Amino acid sequence: MSSVIEQTRFSVLDRSRTREGHDGPEALRDTVRLAQELEALGYERFWVSEHHGVPGVAGSAPTVLAAAVAAATRTIRVGTGGVMLPNHQSLIVAEQFGVLESLFPGRIDMGLGRSVGFTDGVRKALGRDKHDAEDFAAQLSELLGWFRGTSGTGVRARPAEGLTVPPYVLAVGEGATIAADAGLPLVIGDIRGREKMLAGIERYRAGFRPSPWLAEPYVVVAGTVAVAGSEEEARRLLIPEAWSMAYSRTHGTFPPLPPAERVESLTMTEKERGFYESGLRGHVYGTEEQVADELERVIKESGAQEVLVTTSTYDREGLLDSFRRLARVAGLSPA
Repeated sequence: MSSVIEQTRFSVLDRSRTREGHDGPEALRDTVRLAQELEALGYERFWVSEHHGVPGVAGSAPTVLAAAVAAATRTIRVGTGGVMLPNHQSLIVAEQFGVLESLFPGRIDMGLGRSVGFTDGVRKALGRDKHDAEDFAAQLSELLGWFRGTSGTGVRARPAEGLTVPPYVLAVGEGATIAADAGLPLVIGDIRGREKMLAGIERYRAGFRPSPWLAEPYVVVAGTVAVAGSEEEARRLLIPEAWSMAYSRTHGTFPPLPPAERVESLTMTEKERGFYESGLRGHVYGTEEQVADELERVIKESGAQEVLVTTSTYDREGLLDSFRRLARVAGLSPA
């Protein structure tokens, strides 16, 4: 086993993806069950995401779902990957995480992103527009101020004030610079876009300023990792998500995950085929030995302290088997 891999933390972000023939409530219950299973395997943390009005994603209220996950587990860290700060008032976000940390002390992470609603209709329903993301750095500073009691408003964020809930910045583009300026851990993807990812990490480390939250840079690299008994089996786990992404880029809506065999039987347009095949490239997948070799390269190139796995697929048992195999690759200790 690679000592580089064994010294790296491994965590999971689950998007509560819906599957064809299964509804949203079932996807949310699957998320909670998956967290329990990954806790038993020894993963570091389990995060949930925020999406609005997306047919293929059930996770729309990450702090509510994080509470359910934390209540169903005992030791694994639980958090968000992330709460999209432009969609919310910072006081409300601080209060929600303050409640979570009060109920589950020492186990809550506050992952924060800067995306706004996926479509104009969603942004209108949220009372936001795409320019709200431009204020992310100021919103982040305001949010952290509620925890430190420095809001300057005379209002106290209860029960958040005085609590320590580790904040993480999810980076796309200038997010790496914002994380560095704020002195916060950086969560950066995607592993498949290696050049862009490494450039962002370099920018983060070069500009990092120590803060009350973090003394030295901390990098989490995120991406899809699929492990199976053969390279072909691992690749099949990627097919449902690759097709959903291709469909969303050609039809404007992100659908539930289909079975791999249905995707393989489809007659795709040239445009769909191009997006689909692109969606299958660049991920870390294969046998345990192949994945170990590739992860070692990723970790050495990036210097990351942690890998956040974001894999989604239709085959839930295949997904769980992949996580079991990855736990062996990473040398995780069962809880």
